[in-house]
Amino acid sequence: MRRKFYNGSMKFFMYLCSFLTVALLLFLMGYIAWRGLPHLTWQLISTQTSHRAHTIGILPNILNTLYIIIITMIIALPISVGAAVYLTEYATNRKVVAIIEFATETLTGIPSIIFGLVGMLLFIQLMGLKSGILAGGLTLVMMIMPTIVRTTQESLKTVPMSYREGALALGSGKWYMIRTVVLPNAIDGIVTGCILAIGRIIGESAALLFTAGFGLKLNSFVKSLQSSSATLTVALYVYASEQGEIDVAFAIAVILMLLTLLINFLADLAGKKLRKA
Repeated sequence: MRRKFYNGSMKFFMYLCSFLTVALLLFLMGYIAWRGLPHLTWQLISTQTSHRAHTIGILPNILNTLYIIIITMIIALPISVGAAVYLTEYATNRKVVAIIEFATETLTGIPSIIFGLVGMLLFIQLMGLKSGILAGGLTLVMMIMPTIVRTTQESLKTVPMSYREGALALGSGKWYMIRTVVLPNAIDGIVTGCILAIGRIIGESAALLFTAGFGLKLNSFVKSLQSSSATLTVALYVYASEQGEIDVAFAIAVILMLLTLLINFLADLAGKKLRKA
């Protein structure tokens, strides 16, 4: 009887926690959609802000968000996956590996505002870059690399050692074995790390306030690299706190939510395609 009561209680609490989690998510999504969808117009998402015409447009902010995702992931993904492969497959000094793993875990917990200050001092003041997508992207690279490294490492560790031994026994070289056997079986962890990294890029504002800037003007990709360019989250902050445009802020929140869902879906689809390949 005691065992049945204990099992029933644990099952009830698990169902309760699951229900509260899903309910909270649905409440947040529903409230944001309820407040933001009525103000989400084609003019808002297809134009830029004009003070003369007294109109608000967030097309530059949408493009800046996509630009900074591309720049950050192009730099961070190969370095992070390469570092994880080295730590898992090549490194032999376990003390050094442990120190690096501890450092990456510590970096994931550092507040983003500190990364913003370091990025401003390093990339803007020391290296001479201007506030823009490039400085903001390099700052975000420092932020998301630990996440991708740790998730890729843990995924590589789940690949059975027999897979490696079988490939080597058939005459495969170590890099060929890693490329054709280990990495394809660890693709789930790599995709998960990318999704977490992109989610942090989309939702980041504190670090970008110091490095990417507040610019609301529409620029080309090349020009935005060295021009003040606000992403969607920075624009949300500007419109909500400085200009009092709460309705516009909720409309931007809807776009951020939809963009996050779309990117997660595409990343999951890409992971399935890579697994089949």
